[in-house]
Amino acid sequence: MSGQTVESVLRAFDILRELNRSRVTSLKDLHAATGLPKATLVRLLKTLGEAGYVTNDRRQGGYQVTSNVKALSCGYHRDPLVIEAARPWSIEFTRKYQWPIAVATLEERNVIVRFSTIIDSPNSPFHGTINLRLDLLTRALGRAYLAFCPIAEREMLLDLLDIHERVERQDALDMLGRVRRAGFSLRDLMSEPRSSNTIAMPVMLDDKVLATVGVTYFNSAFSVEQAVAKFCEPLHELSLRIASGCEQFQADVADTCRVRSHHQIAT
Repeated sequence: MSGQTVESVLRAFDILRELNRSRVTSLKDLHAATGLPKATLVRLLKTLGEAGYVTNDRRQGGYQVTSNVKALSCGYHRDPLVIEAARPWSIEFTRKYQWPIAVATLEERNVIVRFSTIIDSPNSPFHGTINLRLDLLTRALGRAYLAFCPIAEREMLLDLLDIHERVERQDALDMLGRVRRAGFSLRDLMSEPRSSNTIAMPVMLDDKVLATVGVTYFNSAFSVEQAVAKFCEPLHELSLRIASGCEQFQADVADTCRVRSHHQIAT
């Protein structure tokens, strides 16, 4: 035991992670993958077996996880990969520039803030925004999604928002066109709170908007022109880093699936 860490628990999770990579894994392979002594592996595997998470099928030549492992995740509503990718880069942005970052994803006819660095910012206009639902047409994070998503999705979302009147729809499309040309969005001037504003951009992968990311600031600190000059370039870099992180996560998942499939074929 090191400090408050229970080493046997960490080793058990190492074993479960390794078993999850293959349909059947031998003691020899577990030893090679984890570096744990075989006697230790046998004790831990026996414990996991008695708990119902691992079984030893001698006919297939090794150990495998049971369906009980599914219960370990049933209480966890996992963040999208884009939020996992955004977390470290968003925190770094706020530590450098002091202003809070919010990351939002689409849910039905709104975007919802899924991650925020308010806790890391000394200048935040808000106390908390997690799970805040934001309008697609008036809020910066919503406009960034609606402006950069594929045309067919944009038309579907406008229908969901009941934007059917020809003039009203054309006004919305004109506004979204201006956002696309600028490369970023701002809040509607009439949106509350009027003491602050948000600059937002999409996180794109191919032609799909994975999320939108925005930085919020007090209007008393910057004019719109000053805020755009200060934040647009680093915010764009942030969106690219998040997208790159998502690509890497997807590649890692694909590699794991290929390894698992290879082992299944081999066995």
